[in-house]
Amino acid sequence: MGLPVLQGAQRPRVGESSHPQELVEWSLKHFAGRRMEMSTSFGMEGCALIDMYARHGVPLVVFYLDTMFFFPETYRLRDRMIERYPNLAFVNRGTTLTPDEQEKLHGPELWKSNPDLCCRIRKVDPMYDALAGVDVWITALRRSQSETRANIRVLDWDWKYHVLKFSPLAGWSRRDVWSYIQTHDVPYNELHEKGYPTVGCTHCTIPVENLVAGEYSREGRWAGSAKKECGLHGEGI
Repeated sequence: MGLPVLQGAQRPRVGESSHPQELVEWSLKHFAGRRMEMSTSFGMEGCALIDMYARHGVPLVVFYLDTMFFFPETYRLRDRMIERYPNLAFVNRGTTLTPDEQEKLHGPELWKSNPDLCCRIRKVDPMYDALAGVDVWITALRRSQSETRANIRVLDWDWKYHVLKFSPLAGWSRRDVWSYIQTHDVPYNELHEKGYPTVGCTHCTIPVENLVAGEYSREGRWAGSAKKECGLHGEGI
């Protein structure tokens, strides 16, 4: 005798307002057999989402794009995450172009003379290779992070990289993320305690005055310019 078919309200549902942990569990069931991978820059949101997936004990690839301009604190956090979550495979899919090679091609301090090109070389273009063959791309994006992210959906098609994009934290605030981090003792970047709400490359990230770990701002990214996104999400550059 087969399992009963659930009807109407009996049928479990998830949607834009579902709790991230429900969405994570749903994705593991719904996309079983598909190539599903998570990207991370080792920010607070990414650490929380990594922990949510790791709790299910299912093997998962978590890839990152090492720009070769990470803070030392970010590399230390990466090593802590690798030790903490042995069922996850942390893979670097960043560019192989060294900073010296970039300088020979484009001149010194490209992040100052042409930050969009620097981001494209070290982040955007490598992402095409990183997502090649991936069916579902898991991200830790939130709507309240910026105006450009205000309309992101939990599940949507990414036309830039031609992949299904899954963002279970879309409806959360930074305070929600911080609460989860504290409740579950999740490792996070030491720089969040030093006024860095977001952590990118050393040359393009500065602390924000009077900001504490549970608060969010993008003022510390590309300070002094109109640039607020690297171009990975949305049309960008």
